[in-house]
Amino acid sequence: MGVSIDDAADPAARSMEWLVLGAAYFLLLLFLIGVFDLFFSLYRLLVAGNFTDPVEVVALLDSVLLLLIIVEVHRTLVAYARGQAVLRIVVSAAIIAVSRRVISFRLEDYGGGNEALLAASALGVLVLALTIGYFLLDRVSVPGRVEL
Repeated sequence: MGVSIDDAADPAARSMEWLVLGAAYFLLLLFLIGVFDLFFSLYRLLVAGNFTDPVEVVALLDSVLLLLIIVEVHRTLVAYARGQAVLRIVVSAAIIAVSRRVISFRLEDYGGGNEALLAASALGVLVLALTIGYFLLDRVSVPGRVEL
């Protein structure tokens, strides 16, 4: 009466699927709160008359990009729970996250010009590498590669 590895691992796998779905629903709740906050911030921006202030507009755009990151992570969790490929979704979420950082890049956040230049260069390399990787995911086919 031996128990196989698959039988022993099955409850853990089912539990992980439920936890992944729970995280997906939690992200859905965070997204709804974020959308409400976005509309509230937009309302405050319009009422205060600061809609032409670049800092305020960038902060609003930062919120929109954060919501897009939440959507991409949610898509990743749902695809993972369904057993679908997630690599393309993860790379697109990373592109959005790095782009968010590029858009909100401010020289004042760094101690000097060299630090700012190094950070800007690193962000540029990240955007380039992620973009190339995103396009290569469709164009390069490796025999025997398991789709992630």
